[in-house]
Amino acid sequence: MEQLQEFAGVKVGDELPRRQLQVTQEMVNKYADVSHDYNPLHTDEEFAKTTFYGRTIAHGLYSIGVLSSAMSEWNAKGWANGGQLDIAFLSPLYPGEEVAVGGTVKAIEKTDDGAVYARVEIDIQSMGKPTIGGTASARLDG
Repeated sequence: MEQLQEFAGVKVGDELPRRQLQVTQEMVNKYADVSHDYNPLHTDEEFAKTTFYGRTIAHGLYSIGVLSSAMSEWNAKGWANGGQLDIAFLSPLYPGEEVAVGGTVKAIEKTDDGAVYARVEIDIQSMGKPTIGGTASARLDG
């Protein structure tokens, strides 16, 4: 794999546009409706109080959706045509908290078959704590 410093106007060190959003219980409930995931940890505030978390949390895939939205905003075509994730959940997203999403291009890699990918170190934080760690990759060559 060949390492590049720049390709198609994207450079190692570039920052993704920083986005912020407020997670609400209504958003979590709507996600439960579309995903049909009604785990009471996400939707039942009284039940959630009895859990380790002490309150409801957003679905993990909701968190990934926040990340996917940021990657699409930055590079929609490349994300849709070869986007990849290598992530770990570090802490939950809680309704009522503001989430900040961004990232930094850490590498641009040309594969043996000629495809070019930007590897982005993602930065998703809620109330100053990282919620997801890892990388997201998107194609740069089409």
